Amino acid sequence: MASPGTGLMERRAAPGVVPTRSAPGGRLPTTVLWALPPVAVLALVFLYPLALVVQESFAPGAYAEVFASASFREALVTTVWLAVAATVGCLVLGFVLALVIAFVPFPGGKAVSKFIDVFLSFPSFLITLALLFVYGTVGMANGLWTDVTGAAEGPFHFLTTPWGVLLAEITYFTPFVMRPLLAAFSQMETAQLEVASSLGARPLRIVRQVILPEALPALAAGGSLVLVMCLNEFGIVLFTGAKGVTTLPMLVYSKAILESDYAAACVVAVVNVALSVGLYVLYRGVSRRAGA
Repeated sequence: MASPGTGLMERRAAPGVVPTRSAPGGRLPTTVLWALPPVAVLALVFLYPLALVVQESFAPGAYAEVFASASFREALVTTVWLAVAATVGCLVLGFVLALVIAFVPFPGGKAVSKFIDVFLSFPSFLITLALLFVYGTVGMANGLWTDVTGAAEGPFHFLTTPWGVLLAEITYFTPFVMRPLLAAFSQMETAQLEVASSLGARPLRIVRQVILPEALPALAAGGSLVLVMCLNEFGIVLFTGAKGVTTLPMLVYSKAILESDYAAACVVAVVNVALSVGLYVLYRGVSRRAGA
């Protein structure tokens, strides 16, 4: 006759299988209950408005009308080239500046590194406003030029052009590349640099063959962040007063606020979101293939 414990032994789980506990009385597990409030808040604050935007964009003929307009095509091209050019500029400038701060000793280097953390909290319009004070039509540079030469006006008028927007975006977003680079450089072992230097490698070769490979993941992280932020930047374009520069966010503002064409504004917004996600995925894929 089998002992009472035999049935229990036979019903034990197979080795390596972790039995799951079901909530008593058919109730939801505790982890699911804890996850419900944040999911509900996310759905209410983000997913529901996004769903409304997508629903509004499917108004009859909205996509065909927007895609056929020349203003949309120009805004799309302007948005992409400004974002890509600003990202490249931030990567190059951010890498050089982070390299100097991390490996070239100079007085105040730690203070500069701390200032970068503070700079990340500045609003984008503040940087644009500072550039207007320096290079604006009545800024310091033009004022100094007219005082010295006696001319009626100064030569600096580029802030109201796409180049002014590009300069403002590179100025504002470069610290977003420098921050992960400085963190990566702080974890790099100096022994590698000392060995390369003792073997006769010149500084540029050390940077190219030793430092740059270690910095690729940080460059990919900072570059992907800057790319997405530049695609959705609104304040810089608005505050520079570049009337001939219309990006997708500016077009959304124009359609919704100035023209009250909410269906067209929602179409442009959906395209902007899709473009941001698509370029981000593409950038990450390229970075991963490059070894980042």
